Amino acid sequence: MARKVEVTDVILRDAHQSLMATRMAFEDMAPACEALDAAGYWSLECWGGATFDSCIRFLNEDPWVRLREFKKLLPKTRTQMLLRGQNLLGYRHYEDGVVERFVDKAALNGMDVFRVFDALNDPRNLETALKAVKKTGKHAQGTICYTISPVHTIERFVDMAVQLQDMGVDSICIKDMAALLKPQPAYDLVKGIKERCGEDMLIHVHVHATTGVTLVSLMKAIEAGADIVDTSVSSIALGPGHNPTEALVEMLEGTGYETGLDMEKVYSARDHFAKIRPRYKEFLTDFMGVETEIFKSQIPGGMLSNMESQLKQQGQGDKMKEVLEEVPRVRKDSGYPPLVTPSSQIVGTQAVFNVMMGRYQAMTGEFQDLMLGYYGETIAEKDPEVLKKAQDAAKKDVITCRPADLLKPEWDDLSAKAKDLEGFNGTDEDVLTFAMFPQVAPGFFKTRAEGPKNLGRDPSLTSGPVDPSHPGFLSQPIEYQVTLNGKTSRVTVAPQ
Repeated sequence: MARKVEVTDVILRDAHQSLMATRMAFEDMAPACEALDAAGYWSLECWGGATFDSCIRFLNEDPWVRLREFKKLLPKTRTQMLLRGQNLLGYRHYEDGVVERFVDKAALNGMDVFRVFDALNDPRNLETALKAVKKTGKHAQGTICYTISPVHTIERFVDMAVQLQDMGVDSICIKDMAALLKPQPAYDLVKGIKERCGEDMLIHVHVHATTGVTLVSLMKAIEAGADIVDTSVSSIALGPGHNPTEALVEMLEGTGYETGLDMEKVYSARDHFAKIRPRYKEFLTDFMGVETEIFKSQIPGGMLSNMESQLKQQGQGDKMKEVLEEVPRVRKDSGYPPLVTPSSQIVGTQAVFNVMMGRYQAMTGEFQDLMLGYYGETIAEKDPEVLKKAQDAAKKDVITCRPADLLKPEWDDLSAKAKDLEGFNGTDEDVLTFAMFPQVAPGFFKTRAEGPKNLGRDPSLTSGPVDPSHPGFLSQPIEYQVTLNGKTSRVTVAPQ
């Protein structure tokens, strides 16, 4: 009898985040939900990541309404989200009370599976969110961000899995945001986790397709005992996106593994998204091939676009090769962080500054904080000279505690500020929206009553800034605090 391999389809979230700048409107996803719900997936990822930001920044959609609507349209299937641990869906650490309230409200609004990750793989940054999920009775999935470096080993990743198990997670996700997980390490990692954590521990494998090898990696992970894998309906797949759901099903034929998916339902969803896709041509990534150079640089595709736009804005587009060579050096200096939001932006921008102005002559405030421990602990020691420069520039001490331990309760202050905003609806959900995006939320609250903006109904939207959103890349302007020769100023970098 064939062993069943469960499938999570990311078509409603990560697929369009990776290939079309997170721009897909809810009304373009809703018609496919009936088929997706009937297909037999373990879960459907439909919220979190950059979608919350994109909803209020570009689509004039209330993300909380989107979640409630998905829950209504997907009654048979678990809803799933991506949560950045102590960062929630924003780009800074929040104090524990805000994290707990966010998780509680997400669960009440219809979220079933919370995939919780930290950019530095610091378990301390996961603990509060995971405990909060367990308190709601929902599924807590602890996440290992997979990366490669001289200090990252299978044994260390397995050790982290054991730490996650000790926190009481319901499953463990291996999250490969840059398509770095080759077939043999996939097998060894899944096998190692099963041996240390027990056969009953659910292992969920998430890979992107960028390097062209990861469909094979999924096969090897399944052979080693992986229980669930992520794919995307083929009409929005491949490139920096994901492996096609249909290809996985065909690959497993005759192997002793099966998904149990109703392929007619999958084909129905595929056909729907094939019709929708041309509507978003302005935002579709140009890169749909294979990029094996990532194995050398470990730079996710969207991060490349971000650095290139930064250089062009400074009239130094010819320095791209130097920057690509500088990124691994900056990553080494900062303790080999995985390159995923927000660490990818921090490392990438510092590499650009090093090439343009000289090594560490200018440091972003975010890079200083990364060096000094304010994002958490890195796996390796940091370069002592760069650390000293960061300390002198920031005029702050190195910390070794959990960063959120330094934060004071902030809910009352956030609530008071949100209540003064035009269009605020009085709910905790609106306070949380404001907490995560204090610059964007006020404008959204004002225009919310006008209803969602959809590219199909409003062609003028396609003239907006095109940003190649991708795991490891923010689809928004980023403001940095830069210290140069003792003088601190703000620099805004707008991706293109």
